[in-house]
Amino acid sequence: MSKIEQRLAELNITLPTPAAPVANYVGFIRSGNQVIISGQLCLNAGKLSHTGKVGASVSKEEAKEAARYCAINVLAQLKAAAGSLDNVAQCIRLGGFINSDPAFADLAYVMNGASDLMVEVFGDQGKHARSTVGVAELPLDAAVEVEALFEIKA
Repeated sequence: MSKIEQRLAELNITLPTPAAPVANYVGFIRSGNQVIISGQLCLNAGKLSHTGKVGASVSKEEAKEAARYCAINVLAQLKAAAGSLDNVAQCIRLGGFINSDPAFADLAYVMNGASDLMVEVFGDQGKHARSTVGVAELPLDAAVEVEALFEIKA
């Protein structure tokens, strides 16, 4: 078992099969030593875990959990791209999109669900730059979507 797979097991995380794209795009692109992961929704066991507006029908705690599910799906795509998560040199950037009620402002708290997981899994190599934005709507009414950029070891 690889070091990162062992860490995932300690966290009680089993990576799912990478989600298939729902439109005309791919789940990831590998360019040189970089992997760009398309936005991943909050799927758990193949179904959306949280739908609706954060700050209205979805609490910030539920949305943080949704962001964690998004990050797990990012890792599934990353493993498919890199062959092994032990080949990851650095999480460079995460981008978070929160399907938020216009009055909801605690977007950073929600996105910490994804950011915290990257650090839990990769340690210092999981620390990253980040953008988080509130949006009016997401595909399938998902509460959260996360995209990512990683560096792979040469």
